[in-house]
Amino acid sequence: MGSSVNYDVENGETAKPRESLLGTTSSESDVLSCVRFRMVRDFVANVRKVIFGTKLLVLFPAIPMAFVAHYYSLDRPWVFGLSLLGLTPLAERLSFLTEQIAHYTGPTVGGLVNATCGNATELIIAMFALHKRKIHVLKYSLLGSIISNLLLVLGSSLLCGGIANLNKQQKFDHKQADANTLLLLLGLLCQIAPLLFNLNTMEYSPKSDGTLILHLSRASSILMLFAYVAYLFFQLKSHTQLFESQEDHEVDDDDIKETASIGSWSAFIWLCLMTLIVAVLSEYVVGTIEDASESWGISVSFISIILLPLVGNAAEHAGSVIFAFKNKLDISLGVALGSASQILMFVVPLCVIIAWIMGINMSLDFGLLETGCLAFSIFLTAFTLQDGSSHYLKGVILTLAYVVIGACFFVQHVPFDESNSNNLERVSNAVA
Repeated sequence: MGSSVNYDVENGETAKPRESLLGTTSSESDVLSCVRFRMVRDFVANVRKVIFGTKLLVLFPAIPMAFVAHYYSLDRPWVFGLSLLGLTPLAERLSFLTEQIAHYTGPTVGGLVNATCGNATELIIAMFALHKRKIHVLKYSLLGSIISNLLLVLGSSLLCGGIANLNKQQKFDHKQADANTLLLLLGLLCQIAPLLFNLNTMEYSPKSDGTLILHLSRASSILMLFAYVAYLFFQLKSHTQLFESQEDHEVDDDDIKETASIGSWSAFIWLCLMTLIVAVLSEYVVGTIEDASESWGISVSFISIILLPLVGNAAEHAGSVIFAFKNKLDISLGVALGSASQILMFVVPLCVIIAWIMGINMSLDFGLLETGCLAFSIFLTAFTLQDGSSHYLKGVILTLAYVVIGACFFVQHVPFDESNSNNLERVSNAVA
């Protein structure tokens, strides 16, 4: 009893498994068909989670349309517009896939993965702009991403959260906000120093070639990277309780512990594939931004500071607003301030160092108007978060401040060859 051996009733012999025409037994064929069916089923499930699991699904057709427009050499503004639309869902899905990988790596490595890939779209666009030596596009896009996170993302989150919770007093742990604010102020100092030095040099030494500004910017960039590494150690190792508390406060009874939706290798393969597509579309965007500016009658500064960050920050914006609706401001602050700190203290100095290696002269002098807007955004955000509470009026103030800055760059029409306020002509002959 219980034996799996089959007997031939007529001949009294043990029955052998029948072989198929291909030389495999029927049991082996069943196993192979099951494996193939499982692979197909897993692939369909992954496509449903990755592609159809976002509300930005309607923008995915813009990706092949951008490829077709570029291949058939259609009007370059069309290539720019379609590429920009295609980058929007890709940026959101990159954030999703990064979170999926973080589920399998543990809190420390997962935090590093999120820190590295959280702003992958901005970093890829910056690298292509640097490769094409469009320093003005690089600086404008990174500056716009910082201001967008501080004013638009945070402001709309406080506004929506305040309206959704009118009968509740929204509070948050200001310790995490203080840490990010200190980091932002240090980054602001590192950017103001080259600007003031440049203005002072132009006044007293007009024949200076800008070499000292480059040296100061590169030294400051190294210090900024060191400060960001210290911040990561502070966040992920020594003072994790300050950042984990955002998930422990006010946990609802119906909250379910979040688990990974897809496998680790599937998430990694999808991440690589979408990163490759983001790289291609980013190259299209960087290569056609001037043509779009001329065709649409909009300045390059406005497109780079307002439109490009809206695409790159789509995931952070949506997630931050959703958490604010749920009265979880700690998470909203972590998303907005964390992303702004990462760009200012990691992506910006990294671009300066990479440009130094490539022999491209890039300093931390972003220009008087641009640095002034950045300083105002950081100080306004710091004053808004200083008391550890929030209401919708604070969100209104931050959002309107973003509108004012956007209007400022909308009316600013700087010629393309002079749009980099870093005096490239004067610095071009400086010693690298």
